[in-house]
Amino acid sequence: MSTEKVLAAMQVAGKPMKAGEIAEASGLDKNEVEKAMKMLKAEEKIVSPKRCFWEPK
Repeated sequence: MSTEKVLAAMQVAGKPMKAGEIAEASGLDKNEVEKAMKMLKAEEKIVSPKRCFWEPK
């Protein structure tokens, strides 16, 4: 599932990332990444340390 790919890409990077960077790193479409991130936010698996940047919790 795309949420797992997004989370894995964020963990490998080891730094806060923007949606576009996550899309590049995971090989997914940016819209798909944004949908996955919305689900991950709802599940509280990712947090935003600063505006527009996300990292695993």
